[in-house]
Amino acid sequence: MLVLSAFLALGEFGCTPQPRFFANGHLSHSTIEVHQLSGIASYYADEFNGRTTASGETFNMHDLTAAHRTLPFRTRLKVRNLTNDLEVIVRINDRGPFKDDRVIDLSLEAAKRIGLTSSGTAPVVLEVLELGQPETN
Repeated sequence: MLVLSAFLALGEFGCTPQPRFFANGHLSHSTIEVHQLSGIASYYADEFNGRTTASGETFNMHDLTAAHRTLPFRTRLKVRNLTNDLEVIVRINDRGPFKDDRVIDLSLEAAKRIGLTSSGTAPVVLEVLELGQPETN
């Protein structure tokens, strides 16, 4: 309830600024463990099914995966739809969303599990369950 109150105190369901999870080139685990993100979720499906994701995996719209701009690949998140309190656990395997007002793009299956497919978008809270490892160049 405290998270919802803080979310509503923002005044609207726009995306919160994207945090930086790297400090001096290293992940800040202490920051991410207590950090929750909130904003608008959307989903992607047919047009991208079978294409290669930014992580190098093949996108399967029936898997429980998602795209996020900054979280490391393989990060596991709990996504809670604030309009109906349905939750799903997803794994980050792609980059996006590419619309400024969105915080996460879910696979079709993940969107179905939280009742997002009819509306297309919904306000959500993301909770990091397991932080993936940073990409190395």
